[in-house]
Amino acid sequence: MSDDVFGTAGIRERVLAGWSAAPVRFREDANAEEDLALGGYVDRLVIELAQNAADAALRAGVPGRVLFEFRGNTLVVANTGTPLSAEGVESLATLRASAKRDEVESGPAAGAAGTAAGAGAGEAGAVGRFGVGFSAVLAVSDEPVVLSRSGGVRFSKADTAAAIAALGTTALDTEVRRRDGKVPVLRLPFEAEGEPPTGYDTAVILPLRDDAAAALVARLLAEAGDPLLLALPGLSRIEIETEHGTRVLEDAESRWWIHRTAGTFDHQERELLLADRPVEERSRPFYSVLWALPRDPGTALPNVVQAPTPTEEALSLPALLLATFPLDPTRRHVAKGPLTDRLVQEAATAYADLLRQRAEDGGVLALVPTGLAAGVLDQALREAILAVLPTTPIVRSVEDGALLRPRDAVVVEGSDEAFNRVLAPIVPGLIGSARPDRLALDALGVRRLELAEVVDQLGTAAADESPEWWSALYASLSSMVTDALLRESLGTLPVPLADGRLVRGARGLLLPGPELPIDVLKEFGEYGVRVVNPAAVDPALERLGAIPASPRSLLEDSAVRTAVEHSAEADDPEAVSHAVLSLVATDPAQAEGLWWLSDLVLRDADGELVPANALVVPGSDAEAVLDDEEVAPVDAAVLERYGLPALAAVGVLATLGTITSADVALDRLPEALKDLDAIEDWAYDVAPDGSRYGATVGELTAIRDLDWIKDDAWPRVLGILGTEPDLRRALVTQVRVIGPDDRPLGVPSYSAWWIRERVLLEDGEPLAGRADPDADPVLATFLDEAPAWTRDLDPEVRAAVGLVREVGDLDADGISLVLERLADPEQEIAESDLLRFWRQLGTLPLFPGDAPDHVRVLGEDGWTEVVEAEAAVVADNPMWLQRSDLGGFVIASGAAADGLSDLLDVPLAQEVAEGKIDGVGTAADVPDLVRELVPEVPSHWWEHEELTVDGVEVSWWVDADGAPHAATFDGLAKALAWASSRWDRRHVIRAVLNEPDRASELLTDASYD
Repeated sequence: MSDDVFGTAGIRERVLAGWSAAPVRFREDANAEEDLALGGYVDRLVIELAQNAADAALRAGVPGRVLFEFRGNTLVVANTGTPLSAEGVESLATLRASAKRDEVESGPAAGAAGTAAGAGAGEAGAVGRFGVGFSAVLAVSDEPVVLSRSGGVRFSKADTAAAIAALGTTALDTEVRRRDGKVPVLRLPFEAEGEPPTGYDTAVILPLRDDAAAALVARLLAEAGDPLLLALPGLSRIEIETEHGTRVLEDAESRWWIHRTAGTFDHQERELLLADRPVEERSRPFYSVLWALPRDPGTALPNVVQAPTPTEEALSLPALLLATFPLDPTRRHVAKGPLTDRLVQEAATAYADLLRQRAEDGGVLALVPTGLAAGVLDQALREAILAVLPTTPIVRSVEDGALLRPRDAVVVEGSDEAFNRVLAPIVPGLIGSARPDRLALDALGVRRLELAEVVDQLGTAAADESPEWWSALYASLSSMVTDALLRESLGTLPVPLADGRLVRGARGLLLPGPELPIDVLKEFGEYGVRVVNPAAVDPALERLGAIPASPRSLLEDSAVRTAVEHSAEADDPEAVSHAVLSLVATDPAQAEGLWWLSDLVLRDADGELVPANALVVPGSDAEAVLDDEEVAPVDAAVLERYGLPALAAVGVLATLGTITSADVALDRLPEALKDLDAIEDWAYDVAPDGSRYGATVGELTAIRDLDWIKDDAWPRVLGILGTEPDLRRALVTQVRVIGPDDRPLGVPSYSAWWIRERVLLEDGEPLAGRADPDADPVLATFLDEAPAWTRDLDPEVRAAVGLVREVGDLDADGISLVLERLADPEQEIAESDLLRFWRQLGTLPLFPGDAPDHVRVLGEDGWTEVVEAEAAVVADNPMWLQRSDLGGFVIASGAAADGLSDLLDVPLAQEVAEGKIDGVGTAADVPDLVRELVPEVPSHWWEHEELTVDGVEVSWWVDADGAPHAATFDGLAKALAWASSRWDRRHVIRAVLNEPDRASELLTDASYD
């Protein structure tokens, strides 16, 4: 080949001549090249060189291949396709004058190549449109070289500066100085020698300017990816080799779902759309649009519009857009105008077509524009897309899976996939609606139905559906019912009942278990019991407020109670009793505490309808002990059909029964207890301070029907009460009453109280208050004897019914009786028995209404006697026993003395006598031996020849200061013992005083005390 095959010398000569003739041309060329290198093309090196390679391949009609080899400080870009030509060199050296114009004007031929590479029909094959892309090399190099099979050309900043200097033109030299030596690089081409790499037709060699240029190249190569191949359909392969390895880009379309559209503007459209575009652009009446969606959701998108190479127009859509948008002079932004507006509409239509295609294989709502736009062009695209999509079938029908236009679709607010499947046949156009899709569906204008609205319509739309259908519907709600807001919307959900009705709202309905017979459920439906049809039952109903209908919950229903309480007036009482007993029979324990079940009427042995609480089991204890005027035996057929446990649970008695109520307010007794005989009287008697107001009982269990027990049946009844655990507890366990001040008080049970108050023996006297068979003999002498049969009763039972075993068992009336009989002169009571009895009486917490007129006091010879109460005193210490002038003595000490004084209304001795010692006496030392034996005794005592107190002679006394006084050795012993609070040591002290020679013996014995 010749040295200058591309005529570079002629180009240089013409350019230099122009600069010499008009230095301002030099300045214009320098500024324009600098604007391109530092502005619009500063980071487009890889894109622009790949674009040139794609254009060369299209011109040659061959698959385009590009090699980017970056090693050391040099970048080599080799490509296949049409080699460099003289026109190409002139284009490279001429700003904004593309050599591709003739190709564009030959549209059909170029279009054929473009179509083969994947462009649309009629689309120009060449991508470059401005002839300035090669200037991007100036961002990294001052010495670019282009080698082709047809020859080579280079550009050089240094050689250009030398050529200008060789002209010797002062004006040019001045311009160069003003620019600090910076000259246009690409205006003066120089011939170059060399060959492109094997297998390639052209190579661009770029010696990099510095490290910053090398870093820029490394970044741009790393950013290259599939979007580059998709933007340049003329390229089939891009190979990138660096010191870190080789990366190959090819077969991009296998990783993307792609939709293309293209066309050619007619004459009228050209006049309208291209009128404001540059002349060379007006010669290109073609357009193309490509949308691409990554098959891999993790693929990163450039998020900018490609026109068809990247611009700086932000794109918020989750797709890649490549379109022939017109660009402004910076080549980084889309120019405004009618052409852009038209391409926006074409892009919107193409995007809708892409979503329609993708909707065949899956959901596309995530691709619908929502939220804020990223820019003006993005906003225009989004508005255009949202104008097209509502009429594009992209949403799928729940019923048959067909694609629907969003404007024909409807969603049910809050409904999930499972519920939608059930609703689909009755809600035309229903589509699924996940929460993340809400904004997209709103943007598409999909009609929304409130869940509550749909639920309200179900009663009409699905009125004829089977219970099984409803069960499937409820099962579909399993996820939705966990959301509190959705549960509120489902509040009027229709529910089929066992009696055939369809009611709105699950709250309060009863959910039957498998153990509940359907005929029973239907029977209760007539009384307003709302039980869900067993075939429609699903756990979701419970989350919506329905109540699992165990036999217990069904029995607790107010409608069941009404049916029971009015069963005697029912059209078919036996149907009611059958329904109730069938429930109870499944688990009799479920009826516990439902006292009103005893109002259920059943047939007795004579065929009469009788409340269950007035029926007894034939041959039972209950039949034996209860008055046959009050109770009747139950029909044997009823007993056989339902069993004793079921009948007992509703109140039929085989033995005596109990009733229990919790949280009982004594001033407002619950209805369950109202039928107990004299329950109001018991409440008054046991209430703190006689007032029922504010008094409560945590739990009260009472034996029922005590007033129906035959008078002669009590021996058997009390035996039953003592042996059956529930009855025994109801009798013997005290009731804990809490007063208004929150203080607890233990009181007799209702059953014990009733027996004490109401049960009379054959003599017409109460059983209560009689002497227990194991009573203290002294106490028993003052009480009536209990019947012999009571000895066989449990001691706790005897105590509960009022038999008295010890003084503490006496009530107020019993105390009055004992005091009355204690004062009976005909009674002979030994002193020792009376002393013990006084100690017991003195500790009683109760007092009779009136004190006795006569009391028994100590007498002579170890016996006792009765005196008038005014002639008696209570001696609370032994000194007073010397004062016979005070009257007869009732003896006790401490609190018992005070108790006896109050009980008998007899004064204490110190209340009727001053107890003052007459005279002073002579002080004497207490013998050491006495102090050694009893260290507590005082050190001194006062001796008297004759000791008188209040004028009455005594042998000893202890004054108010605790000083012992005595007139005899025996009196001294007692005085020292009482003064030292060691009354139990009085005999030892007396022995020492009377027999000093026994001191050693007494000391020895004391060591064992």
